[in-house]
Amino acid sequence: MCGILALLLADSNASANLELFEGLQLLQHRGQDAAGIITCGHKGRFYQCKGNGMVRDVFDQKHLRNLVGNLGIGHVRYPTAGTSSHSEAQPFYVNSPYGIVFGHNGNIINAQELKDFLDFQTHRHINTDSDSELLLNIFANNLQKTNKVRIDEEDIFTAIKGIYEQCIGAYACVAMIAGFGIIGFRDSNGIRPICYGKRENIKGTDYMIASESVVLDALGFTEVKDINPGEAIIISKTKLTSCRLVEPKNITPCIFEYVYFARPDSVIDGISVYRSRLEMGEYLADQVVKKCGYNMDIDVVIPVPDTSRVAALQASYKLKLPYREGFIKNRYIGRTFIMPGQQMRRINVRRKLNAMALEFANKNVLIVDDSIVRGTTSKEIVQMARDAGAKKVYFASCAPPIRYPNVYGIDMPSRQELVAHNRDEDLIAKEIGADFIIFQELEDLLSSCRKFNPKIETFDCSVFNGEYVTGCVTSKYLEDLENVRNDTAKGFGDTLHSPDTIGLHNDYGCNDKS
Repeated sequence: MCGILALLLADSNASANLELFEGLQLLQHRGQDAAGIITCGHKGRFYQCKGNGMVRDVFDQKHLRNLVGNLGIGHVRYPTAGTSSHSEAQPFYVNSPYGIVFGHNGNIINAQELKDFLDFQTHRHINTDSDSELLLNIFANNLQKTNKVRIDEEDIFTAIKGIYEQCIGAYACVAMIAGFGIIGFRDSNGIRPICYGKRENIKGTDYMIASESVVLDALGFTEVKDINPGEAIIISKTKLTSCRLVEPKNITPCIFEYVYFARPDSVIDGISVYRSRLEMGEYLADQVVKKCGYNMDIDVVIPVPDTSRVAALQASYKLKLPYREGFIKNRYIGRTFIMPGQQMRRINVRRKLNAMALEFANKNVLIVDDSIVRGTTSKEIVQMARDAGAKKVYFASCAPPIRYPNVYGIDMPSRQELVAHNRDEDLIAKEIGADFIIFQELEDLLSSCRKFNPKIETFDCSVFNGEYVTGCVTSKYLEDLENVRNDTAKGFGDTLHSPDTIGLHNDYGCNDKS
């Protein structure tokens, strides 16, 4: 899971750097492994800064000043394929043809096939293990076929359509072509989110593309729209052009965006993340009654901050039970689920949360979390509640049991890492140390989101039911994925590299519409 961003300012003398920086901070929850920005200045020159770490650590005032130009793209990375090395921080860049910068959120299933194609047929060098670099080079190769000195929107749309024909998987992408403008497109299933908006000023119209609407809202962009599945938009200095390049067979946004990843103040595919989580709390309360009966002995409902707060509050309201903030969060510790390495996740749970004995002592507590993935966090949380004096600890998950690996950009690669794999509810409760456990029903979870946009009939729920919406996911593919995407293979522990600001030169070969 990653966060992507693209910005084009109407004022050719303005600097996009600060708003790209602010936008990436608003997307920090989507990736904490690396961050990068590339801007485009006078005569199509690119300026780059990227490195491992949080946004605030990668960029300082000196780096931002050196990011020259009124358009650029940014990226925050959370690795699911490749490694965590400095070289795989995005955005990626190729100088031929025309100078292209590229950022990607998602995961490509047929990566090996694409790599062989680029190596043996197009003779394009791939420098990393990242599938995002493969996407960039497929796009570049398709543009190369035009053999033009200047390209136009039709050429770009044709090149993107070639991506749909060749690449299988989940991808929301932003790109920038030197001297031309910015681009956004989304896979035909719409698995990963991406939207865009505009902002009027005396110089004209500014445009921004982002993973989540909250970035556009915060930076003053309006008329926010989702890029539809199979759709691409091109924003040049003079206009915005959109085109539906393929008709989606089945629109299936990732349900886990609503459960965990997205901020509650975002709206994805017309569905308010906040309102969907309220509904999850409503349905979860029904499951608690079903499991415990109306004469339940629960004294208090306590959320695991932050993503489960909304659902826990609504569940407590429906159950007519007190809601209390029993865990105090250290906001300077990142999201443990997307931290590199199991040992680091375990250590940082205790650093991140502290249980207040006042809310736990001599009480039967219902702890509500958004989901249970590896069980590492849940086990530590249950033990913290007991250490704080809880008599009984009941654990409720707003999502069903996660039993299958994700192949579309979420780091759930190994079935053996999932606490629900080959375990029933009693065994899961025993594993995390809870007195009993309550899971959301899958149909209730779907209803929580579908209620707010009935046009979306289903979602990608592969982590719950093992049904992969793109197809082409074989047992061998899953086995190979587990081998290359475990913590050791991804190279966690890689030394932090200081970011360098590099001026990237390229031929100014694109259509300049100024």
